[in-house]
Amino acid sequence: MAIELAHEPDAHRYTLRRDGSLVSVLEYRDQGASVVFHHTVTVPNQRGHGYAGQLVGFAVADVERSGRTIIPSCWYVAEWFDAHPEKAALRAG
Repeated sequence: MAIELAHEPDAHRYTLRRDGSLVSVLEYRDQGASVVFHHTVTVPNQRGHGYAGQLVGFAVADVERSGRTIIPSCWYVAEWFDAHPEKAALRAG
C-alpha cells in the first residue's frame, strides 16, 4: 500500500492518495500571513484509517515551513489542533 501526500497549490489543496487513488483532500484559502484550512474530506469507504489526520499533519508541517499561521475553519482541523497542543503556536484563529 503506497501513500502519497502532495500539495497542489494551483488547486488550493493538499491531497492523500493511496495506491494512486485519491482518498483525502484538505482545501485551503491563502490569506497572505495566514492560511485558512476550510474543508477536509475523506472518501466514505476509506474513513476510519487515519488518512485525514495524516493529511492535516502534512499540510500543517508545510505551512509551518513557510512561516505562516493556520486558521482552522474546518471542524476536523480544529479538532486536530486540539489533539496536538505542541502545534498551538501555528493556530491563528
